[in-house]
Amino acid sequence: MTQAPPRLELRGIRKAFPAVLANDNVSLAVQPGEIHAVLGENGAGKSTLMKIIFGVQRPDAGVILWDGRPVSVASPQAARALGISMVFQHFSLFDSLSVAENVALGQSASIKLAEVRQRILDTSSAYGLEVEPDRPVHTLSVGERQRVELVRALLGSPRLLILDEPTSVLTPQAVDRLFETLRKLAAGGCSILYISHKLDEIKRLCTACTVLRGGRVSGAVDPRNASTADLSRLMIGAEPPALEHRAPNTGRVALEVRALSLAAQDPFGTSLDRVSLEVREGEIVGIAGVSGNGQQELLAAIAGEDRRAAPSAIRVFDADAGTLAPRRRRALGLRYVPEERLGHAAVPSHSLSDNTLLSRAGADTLHRGWIRRAQLDAIAQGVIERFGVKTSGVRAVARSLSGGNLQKYIVGREVSAEPKVLVIAQPTWGVDVGAAAQIRGELLALRDRGCAILVVSEELDELFEIADRLYVIAKGRVSPGVAISSMTVERVGRWMSGLWAGEGSQAEVSHAT
Repeated sequence: MTQAPPRLELRGIRKAFPAVLANDNVSLAVQPGEIHAVLGENGAGKSTLMKIIFGVQRPDAGVILWDGRPVSVASPQAARALGISMVFQHFSLFDSLSVAENVALGQSASIKLAEVRQRILDTSSAYGLEVEPDRPVHTLSVGERQRVELVRALLGSPRLLILDEPTSVLTPQAVDRLFETLRKLAAGGCSILYISHKLDEIKRLCTACTVLRGGRVSGAVDPRNASTADLSRLMIGAEPPALEHRAPNTGRVALEVRALSLAAQDPFGTSLDRVSLEVREGEIVGIAGVSGNGQQELLAAIAGEDRRAAPSAIRVFDADAGTLAPRRRRALGLRYVPEERLGHAAVPSHSLSDNTLLSRAGADTLHRGWIRRAQLDAIAQGVIERFGVKTSGVRAVARSLSGGNLQKYIVGREVSAEPKVLVIAQPTWGVDVGAAAQIRGELLALRDRGCAILVVSEELDELFEIADRLYVIAKGRVSPGVAISSMTVERVGRWMSGLWAGEGSQAEVSHAT
């Protein structure tokens, strides 16, 4: 009996950009019904390769075969016509349109919006991905936008589904449900290309794995038979460094939120309900929760983007800061890394050097209204070297970097300023295992130098690895603070549904001493 050809086969794919060779003679094959991982550090060429498959980029050399026949995938429309769907790491949604309108853009013109809306509801329910069809995209958090992208991809009943970091904003329970769905899709013949930096997920889910390093294939393995150390060595040439998490040496209360209640500014937003928390010098405090439960609103209030709070509802050291502008809060020592990289933390069309000025405007970078270009470039170059950012230099525009490399730069920009208080959202979202270890290590080192750090993350493993205390946010309310040593993943899962009433007496609500 003749064996069916691979659903997708790449032979000798090459793609070069100015100053970088993204893909160099890359070959791989994905069988029908196979869940195939593509693994590699940031800048290894994964995203470029996926864009070639989906028709966003054209290869300089090489052949793409679909069901054994050479094809030219000239556009995403051509890819969808073949049965290929993709969820990008950087989302492709129009902010001014609703969820349903965005999804309708990828559907046949003969399908009415009401039908698209119902299909969204049916699909989101079937896959456990909560999505509100009528909600404007500009009101969605990063996690909610990712859910929309997932639902949109699944609506097309794809023959090949490309997923880029699909679980970064899901709870452990939702991850399990998604994996069940992906296995069912694969059992029905759908091939899946799965990009993730979570090695444990790849070992649990995938049946094949191609590893890229420096744009070339460094190995192809069955991840079920490979150790995490084996995969790390193929990906980065070494195992990631072990983190040293010493007991905290806490000082004064550096950041305090007191019974903060704020009505949602958007009809689809989340109101904050008597939120109270504190972060002391020399500790990392984590906030866990499913995206869309008030994280955006809380961070906007703390960072000064929403100044409706009473002055004393937010305090930085001894200063009432509830109504202060972001620049005045920076003057008190508070710095902020938002979850959205492009458009919020960085201007896509500006250089890394110019983006540094966004939060580093001061005596060392400005003089009588003039930019001190040499000093600004030196700061940018220092961040690039310290955090191992892969880029052509300080003049590279932000959008030219891979997601993980841009994240390293943004985190490095704020950490290198030696803040007294650092508020950071999704610090390692979309970065490889080596870069994640480096960022977490830098946060621990900053904590040990006395900084108070508040980390908002949907990555529970991350919070358990670096946090000293933990809060959980659900529907705009925040749980008691609990020492990380007293928390379990199961308990966090219950609290993500707001079920902490009655457990407060068991919680170690006092800060670590």
